[in-house]
Amino acid sequence: MAVSGKCLLVTGPPGVGKSTLIMRVFETLKASHPNLKIQGFYTSEVRQGSERVGFQVVTLDGRTAPLASTISSPESFRWPNVGKYKVNVASFESLALPELQVKEDTDLFIIDEVGKMELYSSSFFPAVLKVLESNIPLLASVPIHKFGRDIPGVARLKNHPGATIFTLSPSNRDAVKEEIYFQLVDLLSKQ
Repeated sequence: MAVSGKCLLVTGPPGVGKSTLIMRVFETLKASHPNLKIQGFYTSEVRQGSERVGFQVVTLDGRTAPLASTISSPESFRWPNVGKYKVNVASFESLALPELQVKEDTDLFIIDEVGKMELYSSSFFPAVLKVLESNIPLLASVPIHKFGRDIPGVARLKNHPGATIFTLSPSNRDAVKEEIYFQLVDLLSKQ
């Protein structure tokens, strides 16, 4: 078992199940520890039929806001691109940033993900760093860069002294979920 830090990072290629794993850990923690105060957000796909047309940001209590879309609008021409998607930074910030406010009674932060789209917000990474500095446990997902070079913010998280990195693959998903769950339970019992 890896040495436990306060920052648990799940990484792996696109489509391997990072978001699904984080949500399963969240649901298991809520069921086993219903009084935990967990803050954060995750991203989910937006589909029209079988086609993915974007992503939305979803708070842990179910509120949603657009993150990125392939569907053009008059204002989207000014938005940054990630591949075929236009990133709605203002919409993302309006929902995600309040979820990253450090509060006295917060037990755990969940951030899915610290990726290229989210990092177009100039306020996002400083908020993530404040979470890290708070010493409140953090469970987050980070992408693996296609060409082997990390996005600077992602590299900084991975190199954080309290970070434990879990590289997800189809063959280890269940084992990684269990290990993360038990590390978080152990961290939370020591707070």
